[in-house]
Amino acid sequence: INQELALVPEIPVYENIFLGHEIAKGRFVNWNETIKESKNYLEKVGLHINPTLPTKSFNIGQRQLVEIAKALSKKAKVIIFDEPTSSLNDDESENLLKLIQQLKKEGITSIMISHKLKEVIEVADTATVIRDGKVITTLKGEKDEIKHGAMVKAMVGREITNQFPDHVNKSHDETVMEARNINAYNRMSRRKVVNDASFKLKKGEVLGVAGLMGAGRTELMLSIFGNPLGYDVSGELHLDGKKVGFSHPKDVIDRGVAYVSEDRKGNGLILMQDVKENITLANLRGISRSIFINGHEEVVVAEKYRKDLKIKTPSVEQKVLNLSGGNQQKVSLAKWLYSDPQILILDEPTRGIDVGAKYEIYTLINDFVERGLSIILISSELSEVINMSDRIIVMNEGRIAGELSREEATQEKIMTLAVE
Repeated sequence: INQELALVPEIPVYENIFLGHEIAKGRFVNWNETIKESKNYLEKVGLHINPTLPTKSFNIGQRQLVEIAKALSKKAKVIIFDEPTSSLNDDESENLLKLIQQLKKEGITSIMISHKLKEVIEVADTATVIRDGKVITTLKGEKDEIKHGAMVKAMVGREITNQFPDHVNKSHDETVMEARNINAYNRMSRRKVVNDASFKLKKGEVLGVAGLMGAGRTELMLSIFGNPLGYDVSGELHLDGKKVGFSHPKDVIDRGVAYVSEDRKGNGLILMQDVKENITLANLRGISRSIFINGHEEVVVAEKYRKDLKIKTPSVEQKVLNLSGGNQQKVSLAKWLYSDPQILILDEPTRGIDVGAKYEIYTLINDFVERGLSIILISSELSEVINMSDRIIVMNEGRIAGELSREEATQEKIMTLAVE
């Protein structure tokens, strides 16, 4: 069962449950039998709904149970749950855990992939910790080994040696951004993705944002970056002491804020366009005369950033699709630097790039700070956020669970705030 549910929202629940293994009578689907059997499986997972209604009529927790009913209808003996409670509230999560325990009594084996250690402790017979693609340890419940402290210790990163440049601290007391009581709801699921979050960003500071996947880090930053996902957002955002709305990213970009997306291929770059076109994309006014783009000026700008950021490409005419991950990320950085920001939000800036490219990105972050930029660094890598940040806020289920200074931050303290 995938973390992102694999249901068709528009079709009825009973069709989703038997999608791909329909109950047939000869060459035709037996819909009456399908509806009857669907009710049986829904009853089994404790979901009392009308299976003839469209699946989109139900909330995310109910859809999660439909997924389980679908798995049971396939007579599954082993069910793999990938982050099954990441989109559920506390009550829905508790019900799902009870269901997993009931499945165990019926002889069905469950594998649960989860960052929520409390849930692992509650239901697991054995718990295996994986880090960097390797099994670190397997803890056994029968030996009373599955404990919060033991798992946190196994989950934290390896020893760090020369993976980061020397830290540059240029932070001042001046506040350049302040978010006050930000709340955000996903209109489709009605799930609260940001819960009363408040923070400040100082001039010249690198503010790290840590937390597990689904903790609300990206949702918080996109909410204040003009709300491109169309959440229902409330709260206040102040830039240089002036209140700004959430209506459109352009409002925030015009006030000197830039956002380097975590999904550079999907949201950060146009892969089929060349390097120069991607670099100038966020500031076409800078190379335009009236309604026309100055092609010569575009090349000059692209060559400047190619040199400054050491983008390895045979030509600025090269399609971005053909560059390595690290160089694609540099093009994404160049695009936003050309918009002349004062605040740069970096969402997972080193995801999917090699160690050498990571070091170059870290060096660029230091260069940006030297130039007077303020940085918000969202990262899932604890060593990265600790070594590159002046201050760290940790998010947990949409809220800011705590704040740590660079001096007091450790992987254990961050992980504890992120999972408790």
